[in-house]
Amino acid sequence: MTAPTDAGTDTGTPRPAAGAADDRHRPAPWVRTRLRSAPLAALLTAALAFGTVLLAAAFPRAVDRGTDAALRQFLDGRGPVSTSLVATARSRYDVTDLDRVATKLAAHPNETFRYKSDAMVYGTRSDGVRTLLNTGLARPDEVPPTAGLLYLHDITGHATLAAGTWPVPGAATEPVAVALSTTAADAIGIHLGDVLDAGRDVSAGPIGARVVGLYTANDLDDPYWAGLPCPEKACLEGSAKRHWNTSGIVDAADRDRLALWGGASDFWRLPVDVGALRADRLTRSSSEIASQVAGPTGVRLAALTGRQDLRISSALPQLFDRAVARQAAAAPLAAIGPAGLAGVAAVVLCLAAALTTDRRASELRLLQARGGSRGGVLLRLLGEGAVTVLPAAALATALALLLLPTPRWTAAVLAAAATTLLALLGFPVRALVFWSRPRARGGRRRLVGELLVLAATVMAVLEVRRRGVVPPGDGLDPILVAAPLLLALTGGLLLARIQPALVGALARVTGRGAGLVGFLGLARAARGTGGRPRPSVLPLLALMLAVTTAGFGATVLDAVSGARLSATRSTIGGDASVATPPGVTLPPAFTAAAAALPGVRTGTAVWWDNEVFLLGTDNGTTRVSVLAVDPQAYAELSRTVGRGRFDPDVLSGGTADVDTPLPALFSTELAAKLGADPSPRLRMGNGSELPARSAGTIDGTPALEMSSRRFVIVPVGPAAARFPRIGEPNLWFALGDVDERKLNAVVRDTASAGRSGPAGPAGPAPDGPTTTAAPAAAPAAAPAATTAAPAARAPAAGTPGGADKAPAGYLVRTSAAQVAELADDPLQRSAGRLFWAAVIGAAGFALLAVLLTLLRAAPERVALLARLRTMGLRPRQGLALIVTETLPQTLVAAVGGGLVALAAVVLLGPAIDLSALVGAPVRTGLDPAVLPVLIQVLGLAALVSAGVLAEALISGRRQITTELRVGDQR
Repeated sequence: MTAPTDAGTDTGTPRPAAGAADDRHRPAPWVRTRLRSAPLAALLTAALAFGTVLLAAAFPRAVDRGTDAALRQFLDGRGPVSTSLVATARSRYDVTDLDRVATKLAAHPNETFRYKSDAMVYGTRSDGVRTLLNTGLARPDEVPPTAGLLYLHDITGHATLAAGTWPVPGAATEPVAVALSTTAADAIGIHLGDVLDAGRDVSAGPIGARVVGLYTANDLDDPYWAGLPCPEKACLEGSAKRHWNTSGIVDAADRDRLALWGGASDFWRLPVDVGALRADRLTRSSSEIASQVAGPTGVRLAALTGRQDLRISSALPQLFDRAVARQAAAAPLAAIGPAGLAGVAAVVLCLAAALTTDRRASELRLLQARGGSRGGVLLRLLGEGAVTVLPAAALATALALLLLPTPRWTAAVLAAAATTLLALLGFPVRALVFWSRPRARGGRRRLVGELLVLAATVMAVLEVRRRGVVPPGDGLDPILVAAPLLLALTGGLLLARIQPALVGALARVTGRGAGLVGFLGLARAARGTGGRPRPSVLPLLALMLAVTTAGFGATVLDAVSGARLSATRSTIGGDASVATPPGVTLPPAFTAAAAALPGVRTGTAVWWDNEVFLLGTDNGTTRVSVLAVDPQAYAELSRTVGRGRFDPDVLSGGTADVDTPLPALFSTELAAKLGADPSPRLRMGNGSELPARSAGTIDGTPALEMSSRRFVIVPVGPAAARFPRIGEPNLWFALGDVDERKLNAVVRDTASAGRSGPAGPAGPAPDGPTTTAAPAAAPAAAPAATTAAPAARAPAAGTPGGADKAPAGYLVRTSAAQVAELADDPLQRSAGRLFWAAVIGAAGFALLAVLLTLLRAAPERVALLARLRTMGLRPRQGLALIVTETLPQTLVAAVGGGLVALAAVVLLGPAIDLSALVGAPVRTGLDPAVLPVLIQVLGLAALVSAGVLAEALISGRRQITTELRVGDQR
């Protein structure tokens, strides 16, 4: 019996006669023969297909899961009221109708979202509140408390009766029976059995409520209590003057009594199941909810429930729009890493096909010489690949779908199919090219292809530079994603042209020395190994793509971290800030105690008053904010924050003489308004005047918000010598890594001993100006919402804060806490995790590309080492020869990839907006940074070098006796 040849096909040999001889001489099956002849190659092909298809199918699933999780966490953070639909209508005082409407609303079908029917909250509430006139009730600012009435369905399932009984219906002439929360009763001073005096009605006479029960909420954080008019506690309401407010619970049969308290409305809050929302359906969900709020669905629901005055409101459409905008803004930057991984994986698949073609070149030439048809060979190669690739690809796709569950599967399956086709068709297509390739080298075709790549790269970069990134909401920007890859591809092709000449020149320089190992290794690296006429460009491209995308993405993430810190510093005024309540100064012991905290590099106290008038402007008098600062410390603060830098020496020279003008820094807007008077005067709140002279202008300052345009900065020493009150600061700023909890503790410990009373109401101090409680320009330490009101006035003044909080009225903030809050964004975390996973995968594929090249050249290299060993080459010299031959391409590609990454930042950076990833508005643009790119370059170079050394050690330990015994068959 004739053994099957490596070709295994009908090559024109006459077939034997029919019968038994025909069975004996039938050609062996192609696929089975090939798999048996090279089982390791088939196994490696299947493993490569499995890995690439698994990643291709997993990444779209990971993106979907990340965006869905980011959406759900974003909505969960907005609270249960914002993620609900709230329906209201005038009350019909019919409990049966109230329940019927609730059932119909909950059962209404929705296509893209669903309700949490078991979490629905509904009932009837009074439209207004009435003042409680009882004596002895708590009055924080001499304002009596108020109360409303409320009926809540299933309140007994969320509250526990602490004393008395639940309300029962009574006579219309008697006060309505109510139950109050024990927290509200204790805060206001109400006791069980009290009759609350709510005044009189013109027609109904006296109005009151009898407290028949006290209850305690089972869980104050239960969404059941959200959005209700304070039935579970007493709320401190009001801005200038505060008062307590709560709601009393009535029985269902007494709902008609709510009309005496200003009318009544039925309400139904239907919480949307956030966990069932999908990011890809947000637009449809927004339209569907908007139709209920103000559209045909809302009209149908009104008719269905029989409540023609039914009105539905929800904040979800606005939240959905914000979520879509955030996703669209972060998508291009998040896609750069996976795009780089896809490029490296495609290069590795093409490299595997090329190496397989090189390995089986003699077989293909034999088939061509013996008359094999192109179509027949192609079908057999496809069959061979289908046996190894398709099962592995199917298993990888199923595993990705199983391990990463998500409702969407189309993108994952399409990506897996595309990768499978590339893995399946790579070798057959390469074999066909080899089959029809002319004997002459196609240098012109390569040059044309490289010029086309260069043209595409230039066009992509120019387009991004011309128009910038697509506006948020327009979806993924493919040009921005492709531009770094095209730059890496162009750089790789350029290095492939330059590398042989550079390495050859280095080899000639090395050849002048005494040793031959370095020269021989560099010479082989320059002219190619493994039977190839020149170094393969594919491993170089894989390394370039991996380093470029990793360096570019790392620069983006590093810039995001820096932008977060800059944004928080600009908002806070430094790394830490403390603002006192209006009319209160910092305790004398605070400054020293805060400066002694661990991590505080420098701290400075600031006196601030915004009730000052500048005399001597074009308009005569202008209201301004005045800051009295320590020039040296405040100059360092301004330089670090990056707003309002100035030379501290310009504020020197002030004296205690009240007639000598103080040196002062004026804002740019104020400086333009100064009149001809060379010494404008600052009129304080008590009528005193402080002469000043302009020592310079600045466009901003850390202690005030960026919107503040009218301010004056004076040195605190000379100013306090004239008016001692200026020496009592009410703001404090610091630089360094400050622990917010420790800073709160210092404020809490020093506030009680050092708190001073409001200077404004008590009358002006005899020696200087005073502060007031109605700021016109808020300091940076206070939030923007407190511009026209005292900061943090929710609790009563003087009420002790929590265990980790400063006393009420003090506002303590640190940049570390603000940065952590900005970084605690699921969308940003998802993009970061996706990028680093892509970087790790790209590094692995780049290492695989180098190892595949080394393994292909290993037989020829081992034979060379065997011959050199017979001529006296020592094992250590053989290892040095392998390393010298293989490492130049790795190092050149790593360095070249780093340079291309920096070039990509320079070329594409001005068009990149990082606001979506930072979590706050920042300037558009990306500055080059060497350190993030250098880390990626060194990391990938070390990884690939370790792989090269490992392969060299394995190859160096091969026995040369077998090589010499069989002879050189290569």
